[in-house]
Amino acid sequence: MIMIMIMSESLIEALWNASERERTLAAGSVLFRAGDRVRSLYFVVTGEMRLVRSIVHGLQLTLQRAGPGAILAEASLFAGTYRCDAVAAEASVLRAAPLRRIEATLATEPRLARAWTNHLAQEVQRARAHAETLSLRTVAERLDAWTALNEGALPPKGRWRYVAAEIGVTPEAFYREIARRRQLA
Repeated sequence: MIMIMIMSESLIEALWNASERERTLAAGSVLFRAGDRVRSLYFVVTGEMRLVRSIVHGLQLTLQRAGPGAILAEASLFAGTYRCDAVAAEASVLRAAPLRRIEATLATEPRLARAWTNHLAQEVQRARAHAETLSLRTVAERLDAWTALNEGALPPKGRWRYVAAEIGVTPEAFYREIARRRQLA
């Protein structure tokens, strides 16, 4: 779900100003892995990043899809280590803001702390919708829920495997469901 992040300009500006360096990643590159120590908060400038967690039978579940303007793994601000892997779904550019700078800014600027809280509340809502999608029993139900949350459209065919990971099904099951729908159309 490529979400347009609705954050206040002041929050975006504060994150940008707190960042110290830019990271460029090729598609498939790993930014961090589960268990790595959290040192920075990342803001996606271009491209798309995914937070993924390995689950049973070698499958991966996508926990977050972060496109331009999104904060990647924002809950890591309050964690010592990452709990999932961050992988570039496509070539991406990120800004890295050290945690100490973000924490200091939020502690001294109440307006930004409120904007941060608002952002986290929106992310909780998104996570709940994702959890509801994953609780559905069939691939068809999960795909219907995903499309309802994503303006009714699938991404280009080359990115369908990412949607399969996001809704917690194998790519093969996802492709079968797409084929079934095309036959019915």
